Amino acid sequence: MKRFLISFDDGAMADLSEEELREAGVDSHKVVAEAKKAGVWVFGAGLPSQRASIVATDGTVAEGPDPETKTAIGGFSIIEVPSREEALRWAAEIAAACRCAQEVRELFYDPES
Repeated sequence: MKRFLISFDDGAMADLSEEELREAGVDSHKVVAEAKKAGVWVFGAGLPSQRASIVATDGTVAEGPDPETKTAIGGFSIIEVPSREEALRWAAEIAAACRCAQEVRELFYDPES
């Protein structure tokens, strides 16, 4: 099995009305329930809009985001499925529920971690 990160950018849902946000929340929870029932759900969360703290290798801390970064993650899901095609299918479900595009990336997986 492979693990995938499905994520969307901070602000991707900013144009939704309060009613649309409530509906997206209900629909998103339905998709999560489906993913759990299917046994593919690992973890997921939304992130509040915030500045990131960047911790360097020497331990110094700077306020982010990193100047090289143009976007920040607004929310993510981690799923475990047999193929990229299956991950893309779940990403489509999440995109419809959240009313915003999703980025899909395979994770390096170490079963000992």
